[in-house]
Amino acid sequence: MNIQFDKTSAVSAELTLTLQRADYQERVEKAIKNYRRRAQMPGFRPGQVPMSLIKKRFGDDIAAEEMQRELSERLYGYLREEKVNMLGEPLASEKQPAVDLRADEQTFVFDIALAPEFDAKASAADHVPYYHISVTDDMVDRQVGSFAQRHGHYDKVDTFAEGDMVKGHLAQLDAEGNIVEGGFQREDAVVLPGYFKDKDERAKFDGVATNTVITINPSRAYEGNAVELASLLGIDKEQAAGLTSDFSYQITEITRYVPGELNQELFDSIYGEGQVNSEAELRQRVRQDLEKQFDADSRLRFIIDLRQVLEQRVGTLEWPDQLLRRIMRANNPDKDDAYFEKNYQPSIHELEWHLIKEQLADQASIKVEQDDVMAMAREQVRMQFAQYGMANVPEELVNQYAGEQLKKRDQQEALVARAVEQKIGEAMRGVVTLDEKTVTLEEFNKLFEAQA
Repeated sequence: MNIQFDKTSAVSAELTLTLQRADYQERVEKAIKNYRRRAQMPGFRPGQVPMSLIKKRFGDDIAAEEMQRELSERLYGYLREEKVNMLGEPLASEKQPAVDLRADEQTFVFDIALAPEFDAKASAADHVPYYHISVTDDMVDRQVGSFAQRHGHYDKVDTFAEGDMVKGHLAQLDAEGNIVEGGFQREDAVVLPGYFKDKDERAKFDGVATNTVITINPSRAYEGNAVELASLLGIDKEQAAGLTSDFSYQITEITRYVPGELNQELFDSIYGEGQVNSEAELRQRVRQDLEKQFDADSRLRFIIDLRQVLEQRVGTLEWPDQLLRRIMRANNPDKDDAYFEKNYQPSIHELEWHLIKEQLADQASIKVEQDDVMAMAREQVRMQFAQYGMANVPEELVNQYAGEQLKKRDQQEALVARAVEQKIGEAMRGVVTLDEKTVTLEEFNKLFEAQA
């Protein structure tokens, strides 16, 4: 066997590999013998098919398979041993000669896309912004109020106030204010006046009591929205279109949502029994949770800013565009030209960041183990539950959901990437110079809006 590696540019190479039949003949003979043991052909007992017949019928296919195995092992073994910083997979060259299985020598030619050479390792000379988000009393108040809302209940009341839900009997009226015989009517029609678009229609409910009859105009209330009218009256959208009549509305029930009390039952339901024992402790715990959440956001933002700083320092790189486009097409055979035109440059941008991360991971000797990926999956699950106000989820349930995520290959790959970035962030915060700033949540969010 002979391998020749020639760089054709700073970011591309041609690899020529010559295999002698003797390089893989032994494995061909072994494969044929193994095949004979399993072969079943009419007229012969299992495992007793003549070797000459096996070779005649299946010899070429077996030889091609074993030659491909030998080629793959030699090719990738060379690339690993020589530490070739390759992008994607080797591509069969247009110079590749036809393969003749009966020839004593086979030559294979590959085009290799090489990663551009650059130095992205971080140092104290790199200044990267680091944002601390301030937790305000108003944020704590809103979160406490949200907990109270989630643990509230509905009460029936006698008099309407803003935010209440109303139920009653709707009946269509004519121009003189009389109920239209055969007109649209609906028992137990539910109305949320707070969602009325027209303020005058909303005002008709101010202070009204149960068993009161008022006149409303649903068309004005919803600004002629046929979908809203159809839902209110229980009719088709086509019937609701153009319906502008007044309706009498006899109020039979008023329901009010009452937020939950800030008591021990609420505290235990959120954080577990005995973990929080007063409103003051609740507010302190909420503040700590917000600080923890914002700290995670700050660390995420640091990675984004670190990337921008390093990409700017690295500058414009040379890429083997022709080869990378071929690799991209090979990996997406069902896509059209428009797809490649749209996605090539974004892919190159992500590839550059991937190469930068590899250098940073090497600089900090970062390795991601399965435990790191599982920890990332658990963290993601806890965040998902927290969005629904569930801060006290049993560990066994968290582990169960995390385990389900790891069964999906795409999610597992995403979690590995996040674990790598998290470790890079932790390491690089101790390497670069942090330009620390304290900002409001609104100012922090505007950073992302400006970037978008």
